Amino acid sequence: MGRAQLRLRNSLGSDLMELWLDATNTDSNSLPEGASRVWDGRAPDVAEVALGDYRGQDEARSLVGMVPWILVRCSDWTMIPLENIVAAASGSGTRVAAAISDEVDLSGAAFALEHGVDAILLPPETDSGTLWAAARELTSTSTEEDEAEPTSSELSTATVLSVESGGVGERLCVDLIERLAPGEGMAIGSASGALCLIHGETLPSEYVPSRPFRINAGAVHAYALMADGSTRYLSELRAGDVVAVLSADGSRRSASIGRLKIERRPFLLVRFECGSVESQLMAQQAETVRLVSPAGEALSVTRLESGDEMLVRLDSSMRHIGQALPGEVSER
Repeated sequence: MGRAQLRLRNSLGSDLMELWLDATNTDSNSLPEGASRVWDGRAPDVAEVALGDYRGQDEARSLVGMVPWILVRCSDWTMIPLENIVAAASGSGTRVAAAISDEVDLSGAAFALEHGVDAILLPPETDSGTLWAAARELTSTSTEEDEAEPTSSELSTATVLSVESGGVGERLCVDLIERLAPGEGMAIGSASGALCLIHGETLPSEYVPSRPFRINAGAVHAYALMADGSTRYLSELRAGDVVAVLSADGSRRSASIGRLKIERRPFLLVRFECGSVESQLMAQQAETVRLVSPAGEALSVTRLESGDEMLVRLDSSMRHIGQALPGEVSER
């Protein structure tokens, strides 16, 4: 995996990260080599946020999409809040700058989530010459690949490799506040990059009536595709959350959750491949749990065999707290 490309959004249109001089506690306004801006504590395009606890993080995230720049100062340097802000700002039009005073924190900010902040605010070079030298080296680093927006594909055809016993665990059913049509279901999977189309319980059987509002989604660890394109673990879902409902023809709509039902059940481990992608799904061992074939037919997991074909949704993005970001990730 290569290092993510650092970005620069300055007037020259360069593709590197900006370096800013922190002049809030000095009279010096002369730009060090490589610096593009002097920060004196205020500017109409920058909102400065002190990141001391979760309240600072929430304030910063609330500004995303509202201001051109968010400048984050951490009282006690921690990566997760900065990653959360970088993730929230991705694709929003708001750029993130981070104040750095220790060289050890430099790479963490520059490569947060492989995406990195858009600018780093540094103290005067006379106070920290080695920090500026390290920052200048980072801004000259880039990959050969252009930065890309998160990408996802339409439904693709995957081939079942094997069906095995998956042990016993917690299974979660998602009950929506509206009915599903035949061919509709949710995108669920053990890997966010390969979600399977799980058919709704719209078909009756000789043993149980249909539950046209229900998707037997699978194990609590699995990902579910939400209406906004993000993913969440099934264990995180709550009543009122809005999920994506997909059809065999690739169309998509939104539906709200009315209830969730978790019970211990036996599982089947379904391994599959789609092109160069191999992944797996944990599905309850029950005749009423169905995947969807390329022809739109419902396939009971208890009758699946090696070589059967099923619909999956592939996504090449990495994700942070469910949000798609440019980058690479491997899940098995």
